[in-house]
Amino acid sequence: MEKKLIYFDYAATTPVDSEVLEKMLPYYKENYGNADSLHIFGRKAQTAVDCARDKVAELLGAKPSEIYFTSGGTESDNWAVLGGAYACKKRGKTHILASQIEHHAVLSAMERLEKEGFEIEYIPVNAGGRVEISDVEKRLKENTGLVAVMKANNETGAIQPVEEIAKLCKERGILCFSDCVQYVPHRNLDVNALGADVVAISSHKFHGPKGCGALYIKKGVGIEKLVAGGEQERGMRGGTLNVPAVVGLAHALELCYKNNQEREKRIKSLRDKFLDKVLSLDGVTLNGDFSKDEDGLASIINLRFDGVENTSFLYNMDLNGIAVASGSACASASLKPSHVLTAMGLSESEAKSSIRFSIGKDTTEEEIEYVANKCEEILQKIRAKR
Repeated sequence: MEKKLIYFDYAATTPVDSEVLEKMLPYYKENYGNADSLHIFGRKAQTAVDCARDKVAELLGAKPSEIYFTSGGTESDNWAVLGGAYACKKRGKTHILASQIEHHAVLSAMERLEKEGFEIEYIPVNAGGRVEISDVEKRLKENTGLVAVMKANNETGAIQPVEEIAKLCKERGILCFSDCVQYVPHRNLDVNALGADVVAISSHKFHGPKGCGALYIKKGVGIEKLVAGGEQERGMRGGTLNVPAVVGLAHALELCYKNNQEREKRIKSLRDKFLDKVLSLDGVTLNGDFSKDEDGLASIINLRFDGVENTSFLYNMDLNGIAVASGSACASASLKPSHVLTAMGLSESEAKSSIRFSIGKDTTEEEIEYVANKCEEILQKIRAKR
């Protein structure tokens, strides 16, 4: 009999929605032209890209000319950070700020900039995993060129006050970038309300295809291009566009925005049922208290199991057909403790005892109950061996 498989790792990736796949298929088979070719095959592909760009812009509250398609969140993050920093350097601004809990795509780009002579400074977070406005303000300098703060953290779900940070930056002529990869799948984002100059999203986080993302660059904001090549994306991003994926991203985002409010309400109910059970177990703690909706996403639950190595817990969950994570999928091969959790004040051992459960639109009440029960069973099993 085939083992029952349960997916609690939606923050890492999501399955492609069947409607999205249907929209994509014609651009793999019949309308397979290169969007930059001038013949009829190319024109059909370009029309599809234009429609997708219009749709994404409409949903995000942007202009079509402000939307650029990329290969995903990592490229978008790198383009925003590196392209933004290089543009700022031309104006003599070489001081860059980023929160301590940014995605590795941002942090790795920061490390590169530091090696190139930029002054990099990191903004701390409080015990709840959130940036304090005062900590941003006191770090701003005359030569600060860029501030990068993600809207929702990928390990804890903590929501950051990007709107207030963007306002501070605007008053001082500083470029503000926000990685909204984890936020957009659960909350309808309007870039005008957010206020950031540059915003990144990634298709596979909201039931679209992998390998496709978008970068919003506000009109009048100049950042250097990252990928050299042809004149694709209005000369700003070289490389043949993945037309099927671009079409899929736009449709997935449309479906996401239609159902976000109702879906989040349901996910919050599932999250609360899960926490009621698991937090009643001895030595289990929630990393970050998001009792208010504005504090964090309901879909991401980061739990600490005292005295239990997360590698052992993950192994036992996998044996039971349950997919969970110790943190970001991009850092899953690392033996280091989560940089997000240690920034929140957890010790190395506490961080290494923590697990991320992330639920989504396909999660059921039966799965919630099953996984909660397995948590208790596995905890007892591991602790009995000590």
